[in-house]
Amino acid sequence: MMVVLSAPSGSGKGTVIKVLTDENDYALSVSVTTRAPRPGEVDGKDYFFADEREFIKLRDDGELLEYTEYNGYYYGTPKKYVEEKIADGRVVILEIEVDGALQIKQKFAESVLVFMLPPDKKELERRLTLRRTQTNVSIRERLVIADREIESVYAYDYFVVNDVVEEAVKKIETIVAAERLRPFRNKRAIGDFNR
Repeated sequence: MMVVLSAPSGSGKGTVIKVLTDENDYALSVSVTTRAPRPGEVDGKDYFFADEREFIKLRDDGELLEYTEYNGYYYGTPKKYVEEKIADGRVVILEIEVDGALQIKQKFAESVLVFMLPPDKKELERRLTLRRTQTNVSIRERLVIADREIESVYAYDYFVVNDVVEEAVKKIETIVAAERLRPFRNKRAIGDFNR
């Protein structure tokens, strides 16, 4: 199963995803991006870092499930890894922006889209400020982008508030558990009943 988690920058999606993947047998898809690594980020673990020429080649060769431009940089999801993990029966978490999430939903109707927000805009601004990786101008730009992203929330399957990380994680685990019970995900078991 493919679970797409989108949230405005500063919503805590990275923290929630780390707990989800540490506590469950979920595979995290690593995106490719043209932005520079932040301090502490590791190529191949946090992102695959590429220049624009490399990214465009991946896109043109059909090696990306989705791609988008966000805040002046390209982001995309490598296809091969996701397909391999799903074939192995794993839940694959995609941490992607709204544009990419909507592309995924169009191509893969069975994917599960989850939109996450902090409790309110003041908390979002506080979290962005605490990062100390961006200027005040950059924080304002990210808040404007967040307003645009929130307009797409109704295109998602689920909505989760990230006030307390552990509670947000439990809600997403519940979503995954419920989605595993959908009949179209259990064709083999249903077929076995009639044998």
